[in-house]
Amino acid sequence: MDKVIVYLDDPAYACQHMAGGSAPTHWVLVACAPRATHRISKWVSHSARENWRAKWAGKLFDQVVPALRARGDDVTPILARGPLPELTRTLMAEHGTARVLDVRRPKAPADDGRGPAALLGLGAMLLLAAD
Repeated sequence: MDKVIVYLDDPAYACQHMAGGSAPTHWVLVACAPRATHRISKWVSHSARENWRAKWAGKLFDQVVPALRARGDDVTPILARGPLPELTRTLMAEHGTARVLDVRRPKAPADDGRGPAALLGLGAMLLLAAD
């Protein structure tokens, strides 16, 4: 049985990019929850953050796992709780696989702060030119 470690954070995006072959596959799904911002982490306890991450991962797995199992594949769901390189080494040693698939949704490029200001300035210029 082919074994594949998959990192995911968005069920729809992941399902689009996880094409199974004709052979049965054992999917080791690793949920990568969004990171809490510094401001949030100051006001929310560690246990509350962990509970939220577990619920978030449960919802993600509820949307991905049934489709994989319906194809006859095995699934092992895991919630990432640390740096991914270390987790990858551990999972590769445990499952004896060399295939790792990262189907996390790409992040939009960071806004440098000038975008909205530039649009406002352009809008103001157009209004002044119209007068």
